[in-house]
Amino acid sequence: MTEDARFEDGREAPLNLGAMDAEDLKVLAALVQDAVLPATEMTWRPRERRFALLLNRFRWEDAGAAKGRHAPERVQSVLAFENVLSVASQGLDRSDPDLVLSLLSVDWEPGEDGAGHVVLTLAGDGAIRLSAEALEARLRDVTRPYRAVSGKAPDHGD
Repeated sequence: MTEDARFEDGREAPLNLGAMDAEDLKVLAALVQDAVLPATEMTWRPRERRFALLLNRFRWEDAGAAKGRHAPERVQSVLAFENVLSVASQGLDRSDPDLVLSLLSVDWEPGEDGAGHVVLTLAGDGAIRLSAEALEARLRDVTRPYRAVSGKAPDHGD
């Protein structure tokens, strides 16, 4: 006798997701909330109109950790934005090679004719603002998950 597959039986796979509108970006934003990265792991390539970050993101989607089957995990991921015309930041000391940033949110501020701004809000009042011709983002896991150093999920004490 065979049994129907259950959702819980599905294998966990690396994420590779795109966002082409504000609703899609909300999904990516939820997945990268509380990601950490050295300030040196941001790249702006003006000729390619691409801005990318190499993040150590918490695996919010990990059902195994949520059910206590294993410790909470992080994974290195690339969050890349296309069609970027300019990049500005505030509250960041880019000259500090040891600066570690914590990503709190990613938002889209629409402008005219599909253009707008992506705003990456960081802990400690820092922010990065990308002026974009159109919204196009991709989140892709690039390493295997690893145990979160803290051994627990981020907690904002809400």
